[in-house]
Amino acid sequence: MTQSYNYHAIAKMIDHSLLNPSLTTPELEQGCALALRYDVASVCILPYYLARCAQLLAGSKVHASTTIGFPHGGHTTAIKLAEARQALKDGGQELDVVINISKARSADWQYVQDELAVLTDEIHAGGAKIKVIFENAYLDDATKIRLCQICGEIEVDWVKTSTGYAPGGATIPDLELMRKFTPEPIQVKAAGGIRDLDALLTVRAIGVSRVGATRTETMLEECRKRLGLEPISLPTNGVVNITFHGIPNYTYIVQTTTNLSVPWWTLSTNTASTNGSWEFTDPNATNAQQYYRSSQP
Repeated sequence: MTQSYNYHAIAKMIDHSLLNPSLTTPELEQGCALALRYDVASVCILPYYLARCAQLLAGSKVHASTTIGFPHGGHTTAIKLAEARQALKDGGQELDVVINISKARSADWQYVQDELAVLTDEIHAGGAKIKVIFENAYLDDATKIRLCQICGEIEVDWVKTSTGYAPGGATIPDLELMRKFTPEPIQVKAAGGIRDLDALLTVRAIGVSRVGATRTETMLEECRKRLGLEPISLPTNGVVNITFHGIPNYTYIVQTTTNLSVPWWTLSTNTASTNGSWEFTDPNATNAQQYYRSSQP
């Protein structure tokens, strides 16, 4: 059966989510490495780790992103602006901004519009894109429609269903409503509940262009399987092959995360290329998870 999609199209729908507050530093590093390996659209990471994320993704086509006013949206506009400015300074290319949910539920539309307008102007001036998170679980349809209209007037880049931390996430009726009432070319992002390839394909058919996902590897390996492509996961027989995008004249060191006592391998880029591919043997390697740390040039 011929599929109506290709691997690149599906991978570039995924914002790999690294927003769980319990994630450790090695797990954040692993997540960035996974995003590079699968060539997804972006990594949406905890704000404090954005600068490091941007460093790891430099030279690739995977964007560094983070959140603003997350997850409740109740920050003052000044604080959200400060967060956005810091994120831009740290290399953020896409910023996911939570609306003031309380103000939206109170129908204080002037406040909501003014806040989103100033944030959109700031983010666009910094060369980045803005995704506006509605947190639909707390809103009625009339409120969602008004938010779509406001986002259209302001010309944001995406409207987004949820943070993933509310009682509910993306639903088909909400996505259909958002696509119907949000003018083109503004895009729609689904977050919360997109856990497998079939769910992604279902929302894609509605017109969703991005999804937030934590199960990226499983989804994209299933995609490759259906397309008859070889898996990307690294082998588990102790021979490790890696390919990643680096910065010219930087040295990278790599270690398997399943056994941190094994030696480090030093990998260097050169002036001619920002891409590297190396093979090395580690008898203790038991899975595909790698993480990279760069030294000074």
